Amino acid sequence: MTKPALPPSMRMLRKNREVLLFNDKETEVMTRFFQKYKIQSKSRFFRETIISAILRKMEEDHPTLF
Repeated sequence: MTKPALPPSMRMLRKNREVLLFNDKETEVMTRFFQKYKIQSKSRFFRETIISAILRKMEEDHPTLF
């Protein structure tokens, strides 16, 4: 199932680049993972995984009253 395209006014343009470097073993593990789970977009996978981890950590660390 494909997602409907958003109108241009609602799209968030990605214009900031971050670079990650991996060693040979890490790349081998990721390649096998992507093949096994049929992940086609590495960029999307990394974005979603990183943002999920950040949001989860921020939720855990938020101040509480009691």
